[in-house]
Amino acid sequence: MRQFKIIKRSGEEKDFDITKIENAIRAASNTVDPVNALSEDRIRLIAKEVAGVCEARDRAMTVEEIQDVVENKIMEMGSHEIAKKYIVYRYKRELVRKANTTDSAIISLIECNNEDVKQENSNKNPRINAVQRDYMAGEVSKDVAARLLLPEDVVQAHKDGIIHFHDMDYYAQHMHNCDLVNLEDMLQNGTVISGTMIEKPKSFSTACNIATQIIAQVASNQYGGQSISLTHLAPFVDVSRQVIRAELKSECEIAGVEMEPEKFDAIVEKRVRKEIQKGVQTIQYQVVTLMTTNGQAPFVTVFMYLGEARSEQERRDLAMIIEEVLNERIRGVKNEEGVYITPAFPKLIYVLEPQNVEENSPYWYLTELAAKCTAKRMVPDYISEKKMREYKLSKGESVGNGDTYTCMGCRSFLTPDRSGNGYGNIANAGNYEPGKPKYYGRFNQGVVTINLVDVALSAGGSMDEFWRIFGDRCELCHRALRCRHERLKGTSSDAAPILWQYGALARLEKGEKIDKLLYGGYSTISLGYAGLWECVFAMTGKKLTEPEGESFGLEVMQKLNEYTAKWKAAEDIDYSLYGTPLESTTYKFAKCLQKRFGIVKGVTDRNYITNSYHIHVTEPIDAFRKLETEAKFQKLSPGGAISYVEVPNLQNNLGAVLAIMKFIYEHIMYAELNTKSDYCQVCGFDGEIEIVKDMSGKLIWRCPKCGNTDESKLNVARRTCGYIGSQFWNQGRTQEIKERVLHVS
Repeated sequence: MRQFKIIKRSGEEKDFDITKIENAIRAASNTVDPVNALSEDRIRLIAKEVAGVCEARDRAMTVEEIQDVVENKIMEMGSHEIAKKYIVYRYKRELVRKANTTDSAIISLIECNNEDVKQENSNKNPRINAVQRDYMAGEVSKDVAARLLLPEDVVQAHKDGIIHFHDMDYYAQHMHNCDLVNLEDMLQNGTVISGTMIEKPKSFSTACNIATQIIAQVASNQYGGQSISLTHLAPFVDVSRQVIRAELKSECEIAGVEMEPEKFDAIVEKRVRKEIQKGVQTIQYQVVTLMTTNGQAPFVTVFMYLGEARSEQERRDLAMIIEEVLNERIRGVKNEEGVYITPAFPKLIYVLEPQNVEENSPYWYLTELAAKCTAKRMVPDYISEKKMREYKLSKGESVGNGDTYTCMGCRSFLTPDRSGNGYGNIANAGNYEPGKPKYYGRFNQGVVTINLVDVALSAGGSMDEFWRIFGDRCELCHRALRCRHERLKGTSSDAAPILWQYGALARLEKGEKIDKLLYGGYSTISLGYAGLWECVFAMTGKKLTEPEGESFGLEVMQKLNEYTAKWKAAEDIDYSLYGTPLESTTYKFAKCLQKRFGIVKGVTDRNYITNSYHIHVTEPIDAFRKLETEAKFQKLSPGGAISYVEVPNLQNNLGAVLAIMKFIYEHIMYAELNTKSDYCQVCGFDGEIEIVKDMSGKLIWRCPKCGNTDESKLNVARRTCGYIGSQFWNQGRTQEIKERVLHVS
């Protein structure tokens, strides 16, 4: 028998020890009448069969899962009395453990032994004190939330993987999820950071520096992603230009030089370019080196949309900023060995629009540069202005004339402005424009996800039963979402001044409650969903790529939208359907499904389930058909979703990248291209780090050149679920990454 791992209740990973199984069975056997006791041969046989089940699972099983197997094997032997004693013993031990639910988990965190938490977030290094402090606080917060704040049925459903109550470790505090930062208001009208007044900057580079400070402050006062627009920085290019012109004129006067206007302007623009380069480098390096209070770099998205510019001059200046951002990202950042690698943040989004999507369009050169950047660094991601203006219709707008705006972080989208007047400036924003749709300054209250695979398997093949359970689970999610909403109600603006008082989201009075921002569509709240692929296959035996499977999948999506619409109409809260970016939860859901339903071929036979509506990662399909198929589902996921295509190294085939980008513009609102960007610090290998199994069967990362498996000496960047991760992943997500097939040959 090969050696394999188990996961203790504390999260610590240990080698499997068959003698502990034998001892547990023996202890239960010794409590019954000797006539009914198990012989030593039978005890060893049961233990051996349990070990066989554990070894066959393509992952480390938890103690609870192993104990379930022990119970079943004792029952199969016909020893029902012993099985009953074993169950009673487990129950008593559980009561003892409940007396203190956090100590062992916290100790394992400090010692960096908690395997689940170590790989819970692919952008957090669990060895760092700040991360450990955040995780420790999170364990306490989750304990408080589960025991004192949340309804018992919600907590149990979350534990069983029937739903997922996202970010429970932050629930005890009055914190929201993600947002679009009103950077324009903060820069143009001033803000306050840590009690210090920050006035309107007098140069582009200063504006960039202030922007990074705002990003860090915002990240420390919420738990989700944030987005800023480069358009809000663009006016400061001309501010710098005018300063540079005045300085150059003064220099010429001092030197007694009279310069031709063309040469004068050329020198000015050269210095402006250097100023832009300085500012953009500030953003890139500040973002990747800043550490927020939760122990990671700020999760920030940078939006690049020429259509936001208010004048032709501002558009040209914005184009220069975008060009420098792309060049800076292509260059990458240096790791500790001094080698340029792919940074995880900031995430970049580039809008495809008539001004840049064709070879003869004025900003086509930016699109070519974006393609080069994507091929090397996996960003930017792409939003189609054409498709978005079809889908995102503010009050009074018609199809094709809607709004284009960025997501909040990786994929969560605000609902279109339904006020018709910019919400009457209930946030007291300094840049309020009556009658103009408002997006910057709005936010998301939180997410609860329904496990669609569990709904399907619970139905046992009955379509009537499926829709009954589906309805019950949706309402369970609704109750959980109401908990999130009620937790935010009554929050004082004093809780996070940078958000609620100094312009990031609002300029409320000190002590004023944020309640008015929770209704009327100003903020959203998200019903997440996961595992549509497996759900459809479990119910129909068909794939989403087959007509019957697609039809049922679209019906499920439509029903989910009907529930969110019903809740919205009844409560004046913008519930919205959200394609959940499962990271660690994909593994949790898979383990829960295997525990409840066993191994079901094509449904639970992997250690992950599929994100949102995505076509399964193992499905052979070309990039264009994948995007075309998923576009139908993305349209029905208005609260957020993103599609991707997996591609090989296309740095020498930018034509293929550009072809995919043009297809995105015509067919789907939001999509990205996934490639690989790795480096081995031991041998200098610059290629794809491979995933293999070690002697215990655990998936690990290994350099194909020198065999290095030390994660601390490997730089691996992979798209996890809408954003790039670089701190490695749990076994479920690692298997999913390993099994991805290419959509471009």
